Formats: sequence, structure tokens, C-alpha cells
Amino acid sequence: MSVLIIERRGAVDWVTLNRPERLNALDENLTTALRGYFERLYRDEECRVVVLRGAGRGFCAGADLASDLTREVQEDGIGAAMRVQRGIRDIMVAMRRCPQPIVTLLHGAAVGGGFVLALASDIRIAATGTRMNAAFIKIGLGGCDVGVSYLLPRLIGGSASHELLLTGRDLYADRALRLGLVSEVVAEEALAASAAPYVEAMLATAPLALAMTKEVLDINLDAPSFAAALALEDRNQALLSQGDDFREGVAAFRAKRTPEFRGR
Repeated sequence: MSVLIIERRGAVDWVTLNRPERLNALDENLTTALRGYFERLYRDEECRVVVLRGAGRGFCAGADLASDLTREVQEDGIGAAMRVQRGIRDIMVAMRRCPQPIVTLLHGAAVGGGFVLALASDIRIAATGTRMNAAFIKIGLGGCDVGVSYLLPRLIGGSASHELLLTGRDLYADRALRLGLVSEVVAEEALAASAAPYVEAMLATAPLALAMTKEVLDINLDAPSFAAALALEDRNQALLSQGDDFREGVAAFRAKRTPEFRGR
């Protein structure tokens, strides 16, 4: 069976990590499959939204410490360690670069690299009892790995990020909701259905407008000034205002009907 199941439903990809016997831990096969999938999305105009989830008892237990990846890091020197490191971190790079918003459904364990997969998503929904952590520091590595030191403070702030990254302590769904890290906490059996309102709302937007909104949000997290952020927003709005979808949106608003966007 494939370690990564991709099911396209209309314009939505439902992507399932499929190593349930290892809590979907990241070995070389799953790492390669995830990286390749998200890199291909940059040129995929048919897919508009991604829903990411894990099979079995948990979302993702991070790096598989029993896999050949760990052996390479420990036995083959710094060059091998950098290859493995970059192979995993490039998944997060591709997730942030792809134009499709990513909704991630969390349950059970979402720890280590699995935690950072969630952080690299755009919207997170957690099942009751979901456990998250950046446990790297508990196994002799630094607490900052594969993008967590960049992503986490921008989502929950510096104070809580220092606490979690310096200690590796667990973050449960209820506190994650209070911190604003997840949008909702739902019963595990309702997790898949909980994505529907978000997906439907995004599919109701103009395709290019949705993709450019994700792009601007990501870039402006690091905007050097308010003026720089405004300049990028101005550029995107001016571009989008020349498209057929904007004309259709205005016409639909005036006619009090639902717009029919065509991605132009």
C-alpha cells in the first residue's frame, strides 16, 4: 500500500499519511512522497485546496527513529545528516510555497516533525485529546528543527514558543485552541466533517484570488514595514481587478446571486 494516499474530490485533494503501524512516522519513503507531492502542487491548477490527515491512531509521530534515515544520520557523517535534514525541511518549504491552502486535521500524536507539518499548514483543526510537541530537545537535538523556530512564534507568540521549544513539553488541543494555534477542537469522529465549512468557503472564492491571498499573507509575515505590506497588497489587488473573475464578482453582487468564478 502507498505510504501517501491522495484522493482528489473535485478541486480538493484529501491527502492521508498512511503508515499507521508506525503512527505515520516519517521514513525515507513517506518523506520523499510528501516532498514530491507538495512540490508538484505549485504547477497543479486543478487542485485548489488540500486536506491533510493521518491514518490510524495519530496524525504523525515525527521522524521514524527506527528507520534507515536515523541510521544514516548517526553512522554516515555530517553530509548524510544534512541530506536527511534538508529532505524533511523541504517538505515544509514546499507546503508554504504551494498556492493551495492546506487544512490539516490532527488527532492522537502530532509530534516532532508531525507537529511542524501542522504548523506549515494554513488552517488546523484538532480532535479532542490531540497531543503536540517539539520533542527534538528530548533526544539530544536542539529544540528548533525543520522550521519550528520560524513558524511557531508567528502563530502563538514568543513566550509560549520559548516554553514549548526549550522544554519539549506536550501541548494538548484545549490549550492549542486558547493560544489560537488551532481553529476548532472537535470529537475525533467529527474531524473529517469539520473541514467542510472551511473548504467550501475557500472553493467559493475566485481561484487566483485565493492563491494570491495565501502568498501575500506568507510574505507579509516578514514585511519590513507597513508600507511594504501595503505595496504588495496594492499590486495584487490591481492585478486581480483586471480579471474576468472580479467582473463576475461585481456583477453577481449587484444581481444578488452567487458568482461563477472561472479562474480568469
